[in-house]
Amino acid sequence: MWKQKTKRIVRRFNYTLTVLTLFLWLAPGLAKAEQFIFTTAWTAQAQFAGYYIAKEKGFYKQAGLDVVIQHPSLTSSAFHRLQTAQTNAIMMSMMSAIDFISQGIPLVNIFQDSMNSSNILVTRWEIFNSDPSYMAMIMNHREKMNFEWVRFTSNINLFLSGAVDAMMALSYNEYYQLQQAGFKMTEESIYRFSENGYNIQENGVYVMRDYYLSHRDECRRFAEATRKGWEWAAAHPEEAMEIVMKYVHRYNSPTNAVMQKLMFKETLRLQIDRDSKRREFRVRPDMVEKASRMMLESGMIKRSVTYKELTGQ
Repeated sequence: MWKQKTKRIVRRFNYTLTVLTLFLWLAPGLAKAEQFIFTTAWTAQAQFAGYYIAKEKGFYKQAGLDVVIQHPSLTSSAFHRLQTAQTNAIMMSMMSAIDFISQGIPLVNIFQDSMNSSNILVTRWEIFNSDPSYMAMIMNHREKMNFEWVRFTSNINLFLSGAVDAMMALSYNEYYQLQQAGFKMTEESIYRFSENGYNIQENGVYVMRDYYLSHRDECRRFAEATRKGWEWAAAHPEEAMEIVMKYVHRYNSPTNAVMQKLMFKETLRLQIDRDSKRREFRVRPDMVEKASRMMLESGMIKRSVTYKELTGQ
């Protein structure tokens, strides 16, 4: 009888232990995820594939985050949303962040998409060692060139119509738009900034410093899950494009599947660090120093911005 009682106690203990183990295993998924609002740099497109995938594949959820992905508009920019507390994090270029920080707006980089510059200058004439955004203005200052600047937003029609002789373009965006529009380009009519001493990292994810100091763990988990999203995208390009087009159609972005495939491929290429030949998703101290120095020399900022300042150290 004593042995039977002991067996019952052991069975109950094992049952309790099994239930407790199962509960602990499921607990992270049962806990309410913390909301994290992220605003991209532009309308839905393949440039943001890693974020979409981290959302759709549950990587953010696994990290305990309920990530809401927003897209800005011409009337409500990403930076305006950050300033007015409508979002927790935004995407912007490193040079934009350096500019804002130098003005006293405390931003911190929590994730870096780009390892290389996508800036190119497309002209109607050949370029022979002449160095004609931030990069173009820096070049104009350093090379003492004489341009008449015409600012226009997200459209290639002004250039195609012949109203201007050259235009700044991104290698993953307007460059392919010009190709699809039938504009004939040769390497002699294109100036690639990254190949001529102006290779500066571009887009990263930034938060206000106060938010960073009080939400370091959330920022870390967001960065880790986003990196996982990009790595999955690189390993599964076809399925990644299906997810991208799902967002493109949902938000009625004016584009097409061919354009998005080209953008996706080029975005992945720009993520490869030239020295390590790997996707590192980090801010390079040398590029922060280089960007800050060039901007200071060109009179675009009043003081230097350091790597430690940019990364919240």
